[in-house]
Amino acid sequence: MLYRYSEVFRTLLVVTDAALVSGAWLAAWWLSALASGAAPEPGMRSHALLVFAIAPLFLFLLRGRGLYQPQRTGSLLREAGAVIQATAMGVVLLVALTFFAGSPLQSRGAVAVFSVLAPIGVMGFRAGGRLALRALRRRGLNQRFVLVVGAGQLAEEIIHRIGVHPEAGLQVLGVLADQGRGARQEVGGIPVLGGFSQLKEVLHSRDRVDQVILALPQDETHALEKVLADLDDEIVSVKLVPDLLRVMTLRSSIESLDGLPIIGLRETPMVGWAVVNKRLFDLVVCAAIAVPALVVAAAVGAAVWISNGRPIFYAQDRTGLDGRVFRMWKFRTMKRDAERDTGPVWSQRRDPRRTRLGAWLRRTSMDELPQLWNVLRGDMSLVGPRPERPVFIEAFKREIPGYMLRHKVKAGMTGWAQVHGWRGDTSLHERVEHDLYYVQNWSVGLDIRIILMTVFRGARNAT
Repeated sequence: MLYRYSEVFRTLLVVTDAALVSGAWLAAWWLSALASGAAPEPGMRSHALLVFAIAPLFLFLLRGRGLYQPQRTGSLLREAGAVIQATAMGVVLLVALTFFAGSPLQSRGAVAVFSVLAPIGVMGFRAGGRLALRALRRRGLNQRFVLVVGAGQLAEEIIHRIGVHPEAGLQVLGVLADQGRGARQEVGGIPVLGGFSQLKEVLHSRDRVDQVILALPQDETHALEKVLADLDDEIVSVKLVPDLLRVMTLRSSIESLDGLPIIGLRETPMVGWAVVNKRLFDLVVCAAIAVPALVVAAAVGAAVWISNGRPIFYAQDRTGLDGRVFRMWKFRTMKRDAERDTGPVWSQRRDPRRTRLGAWLRRTSMDELPQLWNVLRGDMSLVGPRPERPVFIEAFKREIPGYMLRHKVKAGMTGWAQVHGWRGDTSLHERVEHDLYYVQNWSVGLDIRIILMTVFRGARNAT
């Protein structure tokens, strides 16, 4: 939240990272040469010039991972993961570039050592810097003192988030609240120092106030103009937090359009490398289970044919990413022409249209094996909200707020709602709530967790 010296710190960080990466490269070749018993000097001379390509490449990759953005409230573990990912990508690109340039790297050992030294060096410096700053802040140094204007849910959220991030070095001195709110004594554990009209008095009575955060709820925005007017001749930094808690159903973002701030209220996490990572994860898992999945699918297909005849497969239109309709495949579990008389209807827990084998296939989710083809085609993912039929969606989106936000990610064979039992003839509201949790909190780790839960718990009450 404090960027006065951010450009200076960012430049120092870039220079330090470049030095660490370059040093890791030269040290790797030195250690590799010593380990092989050869004189290190010739190897150093022949490969030292690669530093001028390696350093810019790694700085570009680190920047692409957001590692030069302010990290005062970021997770050190997440930052370490981003450094490791950038290093892995850099090593792959380095090997590929030197190979296609006709000068492949001769020492695999040196590349392996560099792959370890570079992230250790970069993360070691960053972790040391954070620990040093936290030590300073524990001694009362590098602190910024904040005054919050507003006493609603938004102000409480601001105070809570500052409280759970002491490493940011922010201290809330007090709150100014609308006196018509019943004269509250505190907000989020912070004392109320007065009303909006007392802003100047409070600022001048304190030894130091570095920042004023305006966190006014929508029903108090009429006071914003007066508060800003009182701050016109003050030197404190002013931050405005818009009251968007009621409309921010997904992740939010802030962009700049020629200097004009634009706030994104419903942003999907599936952007940039996240899209690539999720697709690679799907393909890798599909490749790993290809042989056993084909064997099981062949056995199930034969069982369907022997017990119920053809067709073996059943295709339905479903709605997926961004509302696009695709053909989803399953093993047939119902009698032929099951909807000829009824038309499209919602599946029941003990649907009389199911065959005996079909009931078992649905209970064990074996009927969904053909959807691996949809995953390979890119229509679906292994993990995501279950896709629904377009004929039902028109009604669901009118009845359930936020229903269409499920389509911000690819539909999945299994999902967060399914592993918690919300599938088939169960509460749609609970299902959508779990789906939106997945959209908001997606990560490869969460996908792995859901797959493991699917395997060990099984998917019951399948649709």
